[in-house]
Amino acid sequence: MANQDIEIVVEDPTAPEESSPAVADNRTVEAVVMVLLGALAILLGWDNWRTGASWDDTGPQAGYFPFYLSIILGGASLYGLVGVLVKRSEPAETFVTRAQLRRVLQVFVPTFLFCFAMQWLGLYVASFLLIAGFMAIIGKIAWWKSLLTAFIFVAIMFVTFDIAFDVIMPKGPLEAALGR
Repeated sequence: MANQDIEIVVEDPTAPEESSPAVADNRTVEAVVMVLLGALAILLGWDNWRTGASWDDTGPQAGYFPFYLSIILGGASLYGLVGVLVKRSEPAETFVTRAQLRRVLQVFVPTFLFCFAMQWLGLYVASFLLIAGFMAIIGKIAWWKSLLTAFIFVAIMFVTFDIAFDVIMPKGPLEAALGR
C-alpha cells in the first residue's frame, strides 16, 4: 500500500464510440430552441390578449399577467437568438453525435409510446411492458428476471394505489376483465 497514486479506470463497454459523426451543433440547437420559445411566446401573447390583457373595473382581466409573462418570454428568446447570431464566427461545439442520439432515442421512443399505450392498455399493463422491455432489451437482463421484476413492481403499484389509497388510475381492458 505504499503507492497511493494508483488510479482505477472503469470503462463502459456500451459507451458511444468517440468517432461517431455529429448530428447537431450547440449553435443550431440553441437557435431552434429560441425560435420555438419565441413562437410559444407569440401564441401565448395572442391568446392572453384575446382573453383580456388589460384592467377593468374590478382589476386585472384573466390574461393580464400571462400576457406580460409572454412578453418577457418573447424578449428572452429574442435575446438568446441574438446571442446565438453574435457567436456565429466562433467554432461550433458538437451537441450530440449519432451514437449518443441513438442511445437517447432508445429511452425516449419507448417512453413516448408508453404514454400512448397507457390510454388503451391502462397504466399497469403499459408499465409492465415498459419495465420488462427496458430491462430485457436495453439492460440485457434475462427475460425471466425482467418479467418477474416488472410483475412485482406493477403488483406493488396496484396494491399501493388502487387498494391501499383508492386512487383512480387509468385502467385498460385487462383491469376491466378482472373487475377493477
